[in-house]
Amino acid sequence: MRAVVISEPGGPDVLQLAEVPDPAAAPGEAVVQIVGAGVNRADLMQRQGLYPPPPGAPPYPGLECSGRIAALGDGVDGWAVGDEVCVLLAGGGYAEQVAVQAGQLLPRPRGVSLADAAALPEVVCTVHSNVFQSAALQPGETLLVHGGASGIGTMAIQLAREHGARVACTAGTPDKLDRCRELGADLAVNYNTEDFVEAVRDFTGGRGADVILDIVGAAYLARNVTALATGGRLVVIGMQGGTRAELDLGMLLGKRASVRATTLRARPAAEKAVIVAAVREQVWPLIDAGRVRPVIDRVLPLAEAPQAHRLMESGSHFGKILLAV
Repeated sequence: MRAVVISEPGGPDVLQLAEVPDPAAAPGEAVVQIVGAGVNRADLMQRQGLYPPPPGAPPYPGLECSGRIAALGDGVDGWAVGDEVCVLLAGGGYAEQVAVQAGQLLPRPRGVSLADAAALPEVVCTVHSNVFQSAALQPGETLLVHGGASGIGTMAIQLAREHGARVACTAGTPDKLDRCRELGADLAVNYNTEDFVEAVRDFTGGRGADVILDIVGAAYLARNVTALATGGRLVVIGMQGGTRAELDLGMLLGKRASVRATTLRARPAAEKAVIVAAVREQVWPLIDAGRVRPVIDRVLPLAEAPQAHRLMESGSHFGKILLAV
């Protein structure tokens, strides 16, 4: 099969399409013939040599894909060859085939094309596990989403809206702010020209955000803690703004607040299966009904993976960038 390999750590041009061995389905696994693959910032970090795949994962980038089941290993129940699926991966999405634990398969939602379904698994599982399982966002609470125009952000806005929460988000251009409002954001803050701490304080009548979903990391840590409500929960899932910052424990204690940091990729297969099962039960009906949808910026051929990475690095996209396999 063909896959996008990383010839050496570096810029987008180190991504090269090459012939590699076909995967085989081990017990408990399925081989998926890939139709589409999602592009995530973790892929950029892997390309740069900063985020190696966990042991046993394919070496190729790609944390989510969609396609058709081509083969099943021993002990797999509930799936058949030919089923249309989308898949949460630890790696290997930038390829024509991938082997994955059956617990990480999701059926293609009704009303979403098989190719577009590649935009769903990583972002839905990330948002659901962090915002609803870990941070336990409640109806009527306020969620602040940093990077509202990203794949994560566009999904978090929609799911929190459907959950009955009030949603604030940050983005960098007026057009992106308008599109975030169209998705359901009640407050959209331009991080280039506005102070999100003050904007959230005004929006909540001085209370602050009950949950903050942050992809920035160190650069926003102090302001995020300031923006939290009493009993607030800050969940850090990215490090675009660095890895080290000072934490004011006095403020955190005074607010009886918490800071959590999580990743999804390296979790054991059993933990991922629990997350995927919860997503299938609680989120998939919303997608089936058309109440929540994948937001796709553009689709590029697999051979143009370098260009997909350049676009993501530029920050000009809104929603997901996909690769067509």
